[in-house]
Amino acid sequence: MKKISICAVLTAVSVSFPMMASAASTVKSVQKRGYVQCGVTTGLPGFSNPNDKGKWQGIDVDVCRAVAAATLGDANKVKYTPLTAKERFTALQSGEIDVLSRVTTWTITRDASLGLNFTGVTYYDGQGFMVSKELGVKSAKELDGASVCIQSGTTTELNLADYFRQNEMEFEPVVFDTADQTAKGFEAGRCDVLTSDQSQLYALRIKLSKPDKAMVLPEVISKEPLGPVVRQGDDQWFNLVKWTLFAMVNAEELGLTSSNIEKEKKSKNPEVQRFISGEGSKSLGISSDWAYQIVKQVGNYGEIFERNVGSSSPLKIDRGLNKLWTKGGIQYAPPMR
Repeated sequence: MKKISICAVLTAVSVSFPMMASAASTVKSVQKRGYVQCGVTTGLPGFSNPNDKGKWQGIDVDVCRAVAAATLGDANKVKYTPLTAKERFTALQSGEIDVLSRVTTWTITRDASLGLNFTGVTYYDGQGFMVSKELGVKSAKELDGASVCIQSGTTTELNLADYFRQNEMEFEPVVFDTADQTAKGFEAGRCDVLTSDQSQLYALRIKLSKPDKAMVLPEVISKEPLGPVVRQGDDQWFNLVKWTLFAMVNAEELGLTSSNIEKEKKSKNPEVQRFISGEGSKSLGISSDWAYQIVKQVGNYGEIFERNVGSSSPLKIDRGLNKLWTKGGIQYAPPMR
């Protein structure tokens, strides 16, 4: 049997993940540095987008703020790195960012071959199509021969090809690097159709000069579970980011909000008491009030959904599948005990 040297094995590993950062404790690194470095989009309303004062807002931004509240006790201790779809995984692998919270779909290829871990689902989505009302199209089945604006480096490219092939239709792709560019291309008439996750279509539509002239078709052609991502090899950080999301979902289920959690400290409900007392804080390497700080400073899952993409936002997206499992949706978190 041929002997394989340790050097050869190490070389093989480095070839698989050439940009992978070391598995040093991210929790300790963040605490020492004093802020969480978060990878976000280059600008997508409702998810991660700077407002007119340059302050980042959105569901994905609030996830990062919640991680900072849990790790550092201060939701404002976050720095944001805008990333295109092509840049996002390399930035995480190399250690440029601590967490990627950027409308990223959880797939087996990304989860199993890139050295990354998805920590949960912040938004259950699906790919759709947006067209000009003047086109007179009511269904995606009428798009044979259409030119389609699409963002490169996304799961939407394969989904689009699969859908048209399955329905024996043809299309002409018009590819752009960013979501903003796809919207501008669509508005300029460079394509008949814009395809993306439906949530992004609603976000991009409000950026158009005449949003009312565009419509999202009813078909949803894929499953797009979107959520935060961390590097493999650091289970403590993986658990912390994962349970940050779970804490927000559990808080909504328990009826804990940013406005009532202070008085709920006196609650006799054992589940509420476990939540506020900070179950699991020792293993996570953070303060015992970590879950309380998340809800107090950022809110529960329902709060961040409503203000960013729901009825209280310009997007006004129905929660649909993103309702709690107790309310007819599929949003669900393991218990905090």
